[in-house]
Amino acid sequence: MMADYLLFASERYALPILQPLAQALQAAGHGVHAWFVDGAAGAELPAPVRMIGLHEAVALKPRAVFSAANWVPPFVSGAKVQLFHGFNVEKRSDERGHFRVRGLFDLYCTQGPATTAPFQALAVQAGHFAVVETGWPKLDPLFRDDDGAAAALRAPAGSRLVVMFASTFTERLSAAPHLFDAIAAEVAKGDRYWLLTLHPKCPPELFARYRSLAGANAAFFETEQLVAAQRAADVLLADTTSVVSEFVVQRKPVVTFRNRAPKPHMLDFDDPSRLPEMLYRAFAPEPALLAALSAYADSIHPYRDGRSSERVLAATQALLDGELGTLRRKPLSSLWRALQIRRELGYWRP
Repeated sequence: MMADYLLFASERYALPILQPLAQALQAAGHGVHAWFVDGAAGAELPAPVRMIGLHEAVALKPRAVFSAANWVPPFVSGAKVQLFHGFNVEKRSDERGHFRVRGLFDLYCTQGPATTAPFQALAVQAGHFAVVETGWPKLDPLFRDDDGAAAALRAPAGSRLVVMFASTFTERLSAAPHLFDAIAAEVAKGDRYWLLTLHPKCPPELFARYRSLAGANAAFFETEQLVAAQRAADVLLADTTSVVSEFVVQRKPVVTFRNRAPKPHMLDFDDPSRLPEMLYRAFAPEPALLAALSAYADSIHPYRDGRSSERVLAATQALLDGELGTLRRKPLSSLWRALQIRRELGYWRP
């Protein structure tokens, strides 16, 4: 039965998460609407997704709201489904980070065993949300036809191997300020091709510096092209960004600069002068590193069929059909957060 669904985002990096889900909804014959606020305001998903505003979202009375943010407006109708805006990269403690439960969602669609088990334990405790492991819609394009998007990004490399650089915006964890000179030197060599990007919240001056490297040996790409770039690259250079985990799902090597919680699948280093050495190791990975990459990928996202979006829709339908059990009422703390959201959005109607 055809129904209306709402996609919600507060930052531009949510667009690649929501787009595969929009396609799955459209393929199933549903009406797809999107409401973007804050950092995502003004961004759009391709037609036939219908971009709407606050009052239209309320009037829509969607069957479900899919959020790629930490929050969702509780005054909009429909089941509230959390899709996550990244993997758990241990930037913060569990209580403040990935496993923080805010009392706003009815269903958490987890990415893999590493997140499913902790959220299931929290669901047993709280009782006001359900958990289903679906995989992450954002990664669907990694494992299916992307209409040549990755090939287009890789084409200027010719026969050269491709390195992708990505960095978090968190100042104390960002590699971007520290590695610029080392990356610039590697780009100038021209023996490899570089795909460069930064988190949208990075300072404008950093964007200007990295954009200046674009040329015959490098290209700067925007957040919306992130998945295609991951598919196009052979090796990733990064820090404590969740892009590391996204890239690892492909079983490709990652080099990390001062990662907050380095693990066996990473080639971590802390001295910019060691960048050439670390890249050499990444392009000639040892068997132990490849085994660690595979094990970690299986723990965070074992799905390689490109159909996580369809699993999200099936889990949402199961929730709506009552197949996931009866949920308790949301905690009192969620009422306070709901008031904060109303104030932030300027909405006080029922």
